[in-house]
Amino acid sequence: MEDKIKIAVVNFHAKWGDKNYNLSAIEKYCNFAGKNKVDLILFPETCLNGYDNDKDKPFEEKMHVKTAETIPGESSLKLSHIAKKYNMYIVYGMAEKALDKNSNEAKIYNSAAIIYPDGKIDSYRKIHLPFDEKEWAFPSDEPKIIKSQWGNIGISICYDTYCFPELIRYYRSQKARLLLNVTACPDINCTMAAAMLSLPAYAYINYIFIASSNLCGKDKFNYFPGGSNIIGPDNTKKGVKVYTGKFFGKKDSDREGIFIGEINLSLADKYNNIPIFDGDWQPLLYRKWLDKK
Repeated sequence: MEDKIKIAVVNFHAKWGDKNYNLSAIEKYCNFAGKNKVDLILFPETCLNGYDNDKDKPFEEKMHVKTAETIPGESSLKLSHIAKKYNMYIVYGMAEKALDKNSNEAKIYNSAAIIYPDGKIDSYRKIHLPFDEKEWAFPSDEPKIIKSQWGNIGISICYDTYCFPELIRYYRSQKARLLLNVTACPDINCTMAAAMLSLPAYAYINYIFIASSNLCGKDKFNYFPGGSNIIGPDNTKKGVKVYTGKFFGKKDSDREGIFIGEINLSLADKYNNIPIFDGDWQPLLYRKWLDKK
């Protein structure tokens, strides 16, 4: 298993509802990353479509519903050629249209498309939906682990990451040393505070690297402050540090652009001298508490 991985995280300004423009921008970033020998490039939540929900419209007329694609589909198939060309993982957020196996009806998910270096295409569907995302997306109930030459890599989308530590702890229990946080975190007190407080804490207590890619600039309604970065364990008393990019709220962290850096995932294990997953973690006990009436 390899330890060193070169990652690109993107502060991405999506044009709301303009899928052609957004895909063209994604392709340009991917080609730039590939030419710079990047192993994995990460984009924000719904970067293919734009994030904001048009609240005044019925479900069938909402932008995300009208612009949703299957995975594999038009955009992911185009990007798979770039992934194969550069032997690179590409992960980006989009509205996914999928046929429900039980009802045989189309459902829309807030998803991350995952493209492997060999061109294989997969997806992770957001489990926890905040606020008005429920008006256009259905929640999933399955985590996703990317099996790679760097071991297992977990993936979560925004609210999944900041407010539900159970998901991150599950990935870490499965030996993941890296979490991909595909996010659209707007410049609102409750969301920004959640991101700024949770990421350092979760990276430290789980001994895991977290790569985040956020939208930046004005969407239809919200302003997104960027802050794409990679944070992870460090061998100092501070416990964690930002290895690549600019953390949320830092000067110029809202500028559109790409940040590239190499991290050594072995740090996730080197300083892990607390046996959290060697007997201390008690998920069956917690389940017992929840089952009590």
